[in-house]
Amino acid sequence: MQEKMHMTQHSGLDPPPFVSEIVDIKESNIFLESTYCYPRGGGQPGDTGIIESKDSKSSMQEVISGDLIPHPVDEPDLFDIGELITCHIDVERRNRHTRMHTAQHIVSAIAEDIWGAETVGNQLTFDKSRVDLLFEDKSQFDPDELVSTVNGILSQNIPVNIHQWSREQIMEHEKMRHTKFMDRIPSSVKELRVVEVEGIDLCPCAGTHVDNTANIPLIEYVGKKNKGKGRIRFSYTFEKH
Repeated sequence: MQEKMHMTQHSGLDPPPFVSEIVDIKESNIFLESTYCYPRGGGQPGDTGIIESKDSKSSMQEVISGDLIPHPVDEPDLFDIGELITCHIDVERRNRHTRMHTAQHIVSAIAEDIWGAETVGNQLTFDKSRVDLLFEDKSQFDPDELVSTVNGILSQNIPVNIHQWSREQIMEHEKMRHTKFMDRIPSSVKELRVVEVEGIDLCPCAGTHVDNTANIPLIEYVGKKNKGKGRIRFSYTFEKH
């Protein structure tokens, strides 16, 4: 069983270099005994970086998900099963995605609180991110109000906490958001990771997050697109300092 350390690291900022053993190599993918790397999923890109052994070094491309997380490298032939490697995650890239992801939680929560809008999709990138919102009446949408309210939250020191809760706790909690996907999770999974932005958002999520809203820059409105009946795609980036 591979130890997926990104699930226990909180905050998800500044992932450290880590040493692990290669347990398998298939085509361009290296499989490690344990890893801090975040695999692409939930709208958040996977980590990239560098993997090196005592004598060799190769770039690591975007890590994707799997029961065993594969780490794609440019030169897999440089490495051997059983070898110890050091993995250096691209910290700037991870930190940006972590901040974008936590900001998306707040954007989605505020859109639901103000207009009852449901988040039905999202995609994070280094430069900007988007959230797809489903409204009963999308004429109500005011991007300036959304940005102003979100930035009011980001200007405060609000803790972001991580919990391990049972399925029952999650489904019974009156303030829990985004549980429609729960029936797609195998019943053998008894506990899930829950992210709480205190007083703002509470939902199951396996992404990486900051530990306080003060660690997220203010957001800036990029634009919106109509995506069909009741749907608006809201895009944001971070204000430049």
